[in-house]
Amino acid sequence: MGRTYEVIDQALSEWLTAQPVFFVATAPLSGDGLVNCSPKGNRDEFVVVDERTVAYLDQTGSGVETIAHLRENGRIVVMFCAFAGAPRIVRLHGRGRTVLTDDPSFGGLARRFPGGAGVGVWSDRKGPEGIRDYWAEKNTKSIDQLEGLPAH
Repeated sequence: MGRTYEVIDQALSEWLTAQPVFFVATAPLSGDGLVNCSPKGNRDEFVVVDERTVAYLDQTGSGVETIAHLRENGRIVVMFCAFAGAPRIVRLHGRGRTVLTDDPSFGGLARRFPGGAGVGVWSDRKGPEGIRDYWAEKNTKSIDQLEGLPAH
């Protein structure tokens, strides 16, 4: 039988942040919409903010499913599984939101990440204008045609 945690205590926090990979799953409200599950590499890109709040850095990708689903309904599951040591799976069921760089709370969240909230080499090469162009081309709508990132 699985165990349910009321809060993220120190031991669980340490285990979560030590995992090299985690998975994020979201779904639209529509019964015929597509469920999304994305693996995320954890190179200091996941943090426990407090006993009921977590955050992760999401890199720009070729799709915008997670963002679109969160904008529509906020439902999210973040799953961790042990790749070494004793078998363990932890799912964090909750409500999420996207915090873009122009959001007033971005700076406070960004400071929580040990490696900073910087971007990768690919993003550096594109530059801010190139990233906005990429978002406009690839990230304004989900597969199900839900709103994704704004086309600045």
